[in-house]
Amino acid sequence: MSLTNQPDPEARRRVVAQDLENVMHPIVQHRALETSQIVVTGGQGSTIVDADGSTYLDAMAGLWCVNIGYGRTELAEIAAEQMQQIAYYPHTAMNLPAARLGEQINTLMGGDYHTYFVNSGSEANEAGFKVARQYAKHEFPGQFRFKTIARHYAYHGTTLATLAAGGMGERKTKFEPYAGEFIHVPAPTCYRCPLGLESGKCGMACAKLIEATIQAEGPQTVAEIIVEPIMSAVGVAVPPDEYLPMVERICRKYDVLLHVDEVINGFGRTGKMFAHQHYGISPDIMAIAKGIVSAYLPIAATVVKNKVFESFLGEVAEARQVMQVNTYGGHPVSAAVAVRNIEIMLEEKLPERAATMGAYLMEGFKDRLFRHGITGDIRGKGLLIGIELVTDRESKVQLDGALVQGVVDFCKANGVIVGRSGGGTRHSNTIVLSPPLVITRTECDMLIEVLDKALEATVAKMNGAA
Repeated sequence: MSLTNQPDPEARRRVVAQDLENVMHPIVQHRALETSQIVVTGGQGSTIVDADGSTYLDAMAGLWCVNIGYGRTELAEIAAEQMQQIAYYPHTAMNLPAARLGEQINTLMGGDYHTYFVNSGSEANEAGFKVARQYAKHEFPGQFRFKTIARHYAYHGTTLATLAAGGMGERKTKFEPYAGEFIHVPAPTCYRCPLGLESGKCGMACAKLIEATIQAEGPQTVAEIIVEPIMSAVGVAVPPDEYLPMVERICRKYDVLLHVDEVINGFGRTGKMFAHQHYGISPDIMAIAKGIVSAYLPIAATVVKNKVFESFLGEVAEARQVMQVNTYGGHPVSAAVAVRNIEIMLEEKLPERAATMGAYLMEGFKDRLFRHGITGDIRGKGLLIGIELVTDRESKVQLDGALVQGVVDFCKANGVIVGRSGGGTRHSNTIVLSPPLVITRTECDMLIEVLDKALEATVAKMNGAA
């Protein structure tokens, strides 16, 4: 049985029944799936199609990842062609697509990097932790540099180590305890400063606390600092311009590696190819995924500066090689599709388009949404945007979770899929947006209009309840 883009209610019912009887879904409660289902059968550009014929503007690009949009059939053709040549061989040997992709990434990063391929963003960060520790053993004999300094409310993945490095409580608690090698410091969530300070007058206290933490833990125990340039899942927390350069200077002062998580931020999302490029910093380790292939196939990577790579060079007997293996890393089919995906981004100037369309959306949101008293803050960079909802602007008390979910549900009922921040009880009240970089101005207008009506309906509901 298969589903086409033509509505087929009976086929749809069979798929739903088959799924509910046999499949375990991520991060959604199955009871909810019994009453609210989308059975995706197709997509084009920024739009997906349900088996019942409904269409939705996907303002989340899947899970922040379909950067070049849906329906790029040439990528399917490239995958088929590569499968006929060589579908797979372990990356202990070389293959042409992975070599090309590595060269592309190195060029985009300025020519001073090597790339280690994995399958997902979680694995890319996990491999980064391992690289940092092994590098420390090579370069600092006699020291025990194993700690990673991370930030509260960060999100770095779903493996045990990446959850431990992350700072999102509700996602962590069911898997505790974790080992103690991840040390957390306050994040630059300026709208809700964890230190109670005022943005622009704080002296970058949250960055200075990183140095204080290195000193307190002992520099000889710290291997790296991991940061998302823009913290995405917590509600699109954009740091002050001075923050990341200060973090980089601290890393250089103490010979600590700077590990930048670009899994969501990367590949044009923020208006540049990589978000760290807005801030003029140079990562020692970088995790990339999602937009590298716009989710057409699984592939991700850990990118390391050549000074780090060179620490892994030596005679065979020295065993300095990367002490990790990945069955599907450097998969030739995924790599071939990723190469073409990046070419499309460059040919169509999608990072620049993200900057232009992001500015258009921000202007429209600020013009339309601040008329509702529940709009506390609108922030973002490029096509990565957060709209934080509050009971009133003065108190900044976050809007009740059921009302925030009501905004998401209203948008879906009106043909638009939006996201909601997942930062737990303190940071779950932000509508997050990450549409495909090919979104049109007409689609932007639709997104603005539907969100405007959603907030208007929410305010009416609040006033009616009062």
